[in-house]
Amino acid sequence: MSRGTRLALLLCTPLLAGLGGVFVGSVSVPPGDLLAALVGGGTPLARTIVELRVPRVLLAALVGGGLALSGTTFQALLRNPLAEPYILGISGGAATGAVIVLAFGITALGSFTLPLAAFAGALLAIVLVFRVANVADHRLDVRVLLLAGVVVGAFFSAAIALILSLSEADTVRSAMLWMLGSVAGASWREVAVAAAYTLPASAVLIALARPLNLLSVGEESAAYLGADVEGVKRTAYVVASLVTAAGVAVAGVIGFVGLVIPHTLRLLVGSDHRTLLPLSFAVGAAFLVVADLGARSLFGATEIPIGVVTAFVGVPVFLVLLRRSLA
Repeated sequence: MSRGTRLALLLCTPLLAGLGGVFVGSVSVPPGDLLAALVGGGTPLARTIVELRVPRVLLAALVGGGLALSGTTFQALLRNPLAEPYILGISGGAATGAVIVLAFGITALGSFTLPLAAFAGALLAIVLVFRVANVADHRLDVRVLLLAGVVVGAFFSAAIALILSLSEADTVRSAMLWMLGSVAGASWREVAVAAAYTLPASAVLIALARPLNLLSVGEESAAYLGADVEGVKRTAYVVASLVTAAGVAVAGVIGFVGLVIPHTLRLLVGSDHRTLLPLSFAVGAAFLVVADLGARSLFGATEIPIGVVTAFVGVPVFLVLLRRSLA
């Protein structure tokens, strides 16, 4: 299969996944009724199904695309194949904010309380990682940044364990379900909030493709070739962190998207970030839409956390790709 054909097929995956997410589910409705409902007609049941599934598909696509794009950016920035948002402590901060809300029953801002607390926790994690990295090395060495992320993530994990150990059983269950991720409560308002953060930030990251290509050959070489190395590192880290924080705030902690998708695409299309970054968003979006479809369809009316599906799919796929790349 030629490279052009592979690119065309990969670019089509979000559309195919989106159609699957709308037309397939635990409740069977004739495709003709769903098509009519998409344009404002159809039966009341079909319109209800479309009204529930379309925002869910769009939210999963935005979160999945953002997580995959962030993972690709972090791996390019840190030149480490294991780098992803969760290793850098961002998800730990978001999870801590959510667990605090659940444990103490904080409802000051209604339904927005939990995602806002998660977003605030993620922002706090970003600031802490930057502060720790700056104290150790003002040049923002990528190895120090990675270690700072691991340390901050470990601190937040300990904080979560402490809070949960002192909480009621119902709080522990709610916190665990949230940390496994879900887009079951998707609404048009959440789609708008996620799009407002994710789409502009993704455009910024894709615009950094050329300097990220230069960084892949080393910081000194990139500086000789005219790249603003420190500026690119700070911009890429902050923007990719914000995209991750926005995704975690609306959908919980979902792993493997930012790890598996970049590796898969590098094996299929190479390491040129001018191609890799936009494809990461497209294929990451398709991956999470399909994972959500599996989460709500595999066991009939019983829905499982989307993070369980991404882990069951992501781990074997990653091992197969790793073995093939080493062969």
